[in-house]
Amino acid sequence: MPKKLVIKVTAGADSPERCSQAFTVAAVAVASGVEVSLWLTGESAWFALPDRAAAFELPHSAPLPDLVETVRAGGLITLCTQCAARRGIGEQDVLEGVRIAGAQVFVQEIMADGVQALVY
Repeated sequence: MPKKLVIKVTAGADSPERCSQAFTVAAVAVASGVEVSLWLTGESAWFALPDRAAAFELPHSAPLPDLVETVRAGGLITLCTQCAARRGIGEQDVLEGVRIAGAQVFVQEIMADGVQALVY
């Protein structure tokens, strides 16, 4: 049975290496044919907005906009409901295809058979 990978990224520009690792793993998994669900929480919530990834820089890492686009094209990106609300982000603000959902949906995803969950 193929596995699904659920990745929760809590870091943004405040912890660039951890943030980049999460997006890199998600994009590589998508490119490898793995079903991927990427959850944006905490400071990574800002990357659900258009053009926010373009401002992120980390030497010797893939450009964050490219990683985001890879995941959007072949996986699912979810923005945490509470994280969005705390930052004043609404459904009309996010990148096309990004959904806003809460803990109940996250728990459903990670508890399903054949799922591997990672938190960065």
